[in-house]
Amino acid sequence: MLAGVSSLALLAPRARMQSALQAQQKVDTPMATDERLEAPGWWPTKRSASREDYVGTAECARCHSKMTASQLATPMAHASTPAATSGILREHEQISRRGVPYSYNITRTETGSTYSVSDGTNSISAPLLWAFGLGNKGQTYLYQRDGVFYESRMSFYKTLQGLDLTTGHAYKMPENLEEALGRAIDPDTLRRCFGCHTTASASNTGFDPTRLMPGVNCEACHGPGAKHVSLMDEEKTEQGRQAIFNPSRLSPVALVDFCGACHRTWNDVYEMDATGVANARFQPYRLENSRCWGEGDARLTCIACHDPHRQLVHEAGAYDQKCLACHPAAPARKARDHPGKACPTGKKDCVTCHMPRVAVPNMHAPFTDHRIRIARAGEPYPD
Repeated sequence: MLAGVSSLALLAPRARMQSALQAQQKVDTPMATDERLEAPGWWPTKRSASREDYVGTAECARCHSKMTASQLATPMAHASTPAATSGILREHEQISRRGVPYSYNITRTETGSTYSVSDGTNSISAPLLWAFGLGNKGQTYLYQRDGVFYESRMSFYKTLQGLDLTTGHAYKMPENLEEALGRAIDPDTLRRCFGCHTTASASNTGFDPTRLMPGVNCEACHGPGAKHVSLMDEEKTEQGRQAIFNPSRLSPVALVDFCGACHRTWNDVYEMDATGVANARFQPYRLENSRCWGEGDARLTCIACHDPHRQLVHEAGAYDQKCLACHPAAPARKARDHPGKACPTGKKDCVTCHMPRVAVPNMHAPFTDHRIRIARAGEPYPD
């Protein structure tokens, strides 16, 4: 018996080590978002936690006031808002789009905004419930009819300062006013929409838009914070740190997939069969198509260039040092820590040539293509 117990004791650490290694290998493997959601641990849009485990941004601000304040000013934090508090809708008493045979209006009221469509003889309308998108490029609206959520067929575009067809809607002429107003959102798509535009819209009890937090806030990425807060209040610092998720500890592949949970992973786009210039919107997919991505490099992950707690930096020169982390500033032999060649053309504003801005049809705004390459004028868009 003693020998048997001793053998099991010796095998247990080895089994645990093998299990941990298998789990790490799974993390390091490029995966589609749905597969990630089934794996252990926290992941954006995961719904295995209890709603009571979420504490809200104010609790985070008790210890992380500066970081919270700057994050609350980012577009992510304003990825959604109740329509009644949408800045765009509150600034416009009326937004119209005249067309044949359908004309559209969004009219501000005392309690919010009403969205309507008319064929010249008849019209239907619905009060807007949610506005998705801050409006840097555009803003799309959700409404309900008979308890079902619908996506507005028309969205607001900043460059137009008006309405046009919502991205993803077919140009086919609607057959009736109901179709012209918008399209019903199936339950799975609805969960995904709210999962990426809000925080805690779904939990272990299912989808519940009545208890969500608008926008992408701390716990959308770091996971529910109740246990972390409780342990930190008890001054159990090390345990408290382990009780909250820190995405920066992920491997490069997993980290880009982490952001891709909403911005689309390579596998997500492959499964969608999203070809053509429209996939410039899916930055993780484009990044991983870069020649320099290889097996994954920490210097090329999303957060290597973008701090999710701060406003997006638009000045091209601000990214030069990131490029020079892999490419020498002057002609020199490649080295292990600088495997990229020196650019023979320039030494500043690297992204203007190697990450060109491309026009995405129907979006009325350019997107920075995150497929790092030598971009030549007139060449076709590399899928």
